[in-house]
Amino acid sequence: MKITVIGTGYVGLVTGTCFSEFGFDVTCVDKDKKKISDLKQGIIPIYEPGLQDLVEKNLQKRRLKFTEDLKSALEGTDVIFIAVGTPSRRGDGHADLAYVFNVVDELATHLSHEVVIVTKSTVPVGTGRKIYEQLKEKAPDLSFHIVSNPEFLREGAAIEDFMYPDRVVVGVESLKAKNIIKALYRPLSDKGIKLLMTAIETAELIKYAANGFLAMKVSFINEIADLCEKCDADIEEVAKGIGLDERIGEKFLNVGPGYGGSCFPKDTKALSYTAHQYKSPLTLIDAVIKANTNRKKSMGPRVEEILGDVAGKKIGVLGLTFKSNTDDMRDSVSLDILPYLAQKGAVLQIYDPKGMIEAKKLLQGTDFLWKNSTEDALKGADAALILTEWDVFKALDKEMVKSLLKTPTVVDFRNLYSLEEMRGSGLSYYSLGRKSVKHKRA
Repeated sequence: MKITVIGTGYVGLVTGTCFSEFGFDVTCVDKDKKKISDLKQGIIPIYEPGLQDLVEKNLQKRRLKFTEDLKSALEGTDVIFIAVGTPSRRGDGHADLAYVFNVVDELATHLSHEVVIVTKSTVPVGTGRKIYEQLKEKAPDLSFHIVSNPEFLREGAAIEDFMYPDRVVVGVESLKAKNIIKALYRPLSDKGIKLLMTAIETAELIKYAANGFLAMKVSFINEIADLCEKCDADIEEVAKGIGLDERIGEKFLNVGPGYGGSCFPKDTKALSYTAHQYKSPLTLIDAVIKANTNRKKSMGPRVEEILGDVAGKKIGVLGLTFKSNTDDMRDSVSLDILPYLAQKGAVLQIYDPKGMIEAKKLLQGTDFLWKNSTEDALKGADAALILTEWDVFKALDKEMVKSLLKTPTVVDFRNLYSLEEMRGSGLSYYSLGRKSVKHKRA
């Protein structure tokens, strides 16, 4: 079976590569000439564990190809995956579907044989119907089938999520399309993974509802952490205590400075907009959006509360990306905290294992000092500030940290360390939703 994937961003590249790993003939298409040139050489534009090796492997086996030529990529194809971006639209926050419908126009121009067209991009409810209507209007004689197949890929674990998903959701209505989709996902269904077939609108809403719920769970535990600080409870134990309830579950109960990335911010806004369009507002989702925005804005002042006046102080910043195991800076809390601290006069010595290139495009100023290692970031600093839960920051040598810092103070917005181990470290340690560990200066 021949597959064409349109868009080589995060979703498209992972999707195309993994289907080629299943043994299918996959061609990925993108208009970005440099990106395609790099991909042909096995150079990928994003950091995602395991993806580089899979791309190189399937390029060598000739199961994976990259091209700018959409027309040639569509020749003889059986299935087309639309995997272009749907960023938040300026003004109202709704998903911008311009790229999706531009693809539909091109398909109308180039297609001449029966195909299954699958929307992999995250799109609001009703988009599949609009794609059908637009394509039917522009190519009335074309035979095609529309399918919704939302992705549930976590950045940093995308290969595992594609190969071993909790479920595969497919909005499909024609029997022919159902059979083709079943054949595509047979390597997963043969392993017992559930293939959930629904109406197109249902599949589209499942994606947004899932991310909305997870965002709500993150915001909930963050607000409970604030309450813990007021009443001397421990958020780690609270999270464990409620997570052991099978109805709740332990995932997404890690306290932090607020969610970011390519999914939760964008999808909660789009879900809220859609709900208001249908005159069925989701007040919980609206509250989640507001709570997360407020939390991210509150983190800079919280650093000030801990360190006092930060003017002229050096802060060693560990982590920039919105989470570990990715170079994605989209909606990262660092984009809120660091400009705030710099505006207050702090000098920021910054290090991230993978996010430095992207961060330099977004954070500019003389107060941002870019460092090549954890040690360089901490050297001579008045405090360490941990913003991303990279493994390298989870195993810091406490004596080394203490020797490098001008003042032995660690502000940890990811709760990477237990209070017990920090009590004997000689470091003053401030985290979220827990008591502080304070050490007097010698």
